[in-house]
Amino acid sequence: MVQKRQGIYFGWYIVIVSMIITMLTVGLRLGIGPFVLPMMEDLNVTRTFISMIISVGMIMYGVGMPIAGYLCGKYSTKFVLLLGLVIIELSVLGTVLTNNVWIFFLMYGVFLSFGLAFTSPVALTPIISRWFVRQRGKALFSLSTGSMAGIAIFNPLATFMIESSGWRSTLFIFAFIFVILIVPAAILIFKEDVPEGADLKEDSSSTMTSTYALTQKLTLRDAIRSKAYWQIVAGLFACGFSMNLLGSHAFPMLIDHHFSPATASFGVGLIGLVAIFSTLVLASIADRFAKRKLLFFIYFIRGLGFLGLVFSQNTWQLYLVAALGGLVWAGSIAMSSAILGDLFGVRQLGVLYGWAYVGHQIGGAISSFLGGWGYEVFGTYVFSLGLAAFLLISAGIISYLIPDKLKMKKIKQDKLISNSTTSS
Repeated sequence: MVQKRQGIYFGWYIVIVSMIITMLTVGLRLGIGPFVLPMMEDLNVTRTFISMIISVGMIMYGVGMPIAGYLCGKYSTKFVLLLGLVIIELSVLGTVLTNNVWIFFLMYGVFLSFGLAFTSPVALTPIISRWFVRQRGKALFSLSTGSMAGIAIFNPLATFMIESSGWRSTLFIFAFIFVILIVPAAILIFKEDVPEGADLKEDSSSTMTSTYALTQKLTLRDAIRSKAYWQIVAGLFACGFSMNLLGSHAFPMLIDHHFSPATASFGVGLIGLVAIFSTLVLASIADRFAKRKLLFFIYFIRGLGFLGLVFSQNTWQLYLVAALGGLVWAGSIAMSSAILGDLFGVRQLGVLYGWAYVGHQIGGAISSFLGGWGYEVFGTYVFSLGLAAFLLISAGIISYLIPDKLKMKKIKQDKLISNSTTSS
């Protein structure tokens, strides 16, 4: 019997704080654009070299994901956040104090990216998924709002700060903000003792309750052997390819297309700004419609938006494409993690999501490098952004074909029959 609770459900406090942490983490990770040209000039390196550092950073961000997910399950979200904070602070300190390109490569490209994985949505999704069952889609979409706010706020803010005090001081200031945010949040907000039934109401359907119980028994092996898991991974690969390409190369691309720094930063930020509001709308319907259909819609329209971005010729076209792209920019990660939770349960979600996110970061690493390499070889970003559009549209089709949760029961039944046969 699910207990009835009064007042504001505590899980929403966790969601709100997680949104803020995600805003800062994603902003710093995907808001590399304004840093690219100042870093190139200060360190006297090529765009390809910076692209390689960004690419390695994406891989390290991905490597940290399953580790963060595993540690969340073994210890706690609080432990993972504080460990990540220590790595971030030491990495930023090493980055801002060096002029050696290889030390910069290690501090910024390797260790900072690895530390940010421990404060990323992957570290926060498991605890939110445990606190929410009935409204899991809405809660995780709310987490995506933080990601979009990071993109919207970080680009223009970082551009202003870099022009005012330089990229090193800007990076140090953001590191300090991490400290004053994460330390109290980890101690006071992230509680692991989820009430019985999480957010299920007293009148929740028996189907939802039994499905919740069933998915808790599925194992990591069940998920890996499922085609649905790899369909989600494929979609996240395309998501990572597109998001990191935008984060690392959209700003310099727009500068090369003769937009001013202010216009370019606002154009990129406008995507996240619009996405903040569109995410709230999508969150309200996330648990009412099939999540795979919403995921198809998000990927498909986003793919078309990439084509519009690279062919924008003037300011109003740029802002129009950015606004339209922002309508569907958010939600792919939220829907993917929600589908993982629905299909496989939350017991193994941290590890499953972490490994799936490795695919996201591999895509991001490839696109971050191809963006710089493609520009220097072809003299244009049409190659890399066109490839992103193709991958996103393909991901939409693949996501539409993800099976619903009823088919997962057969996996469990087959396993039970296999175990019964073996024991007899």
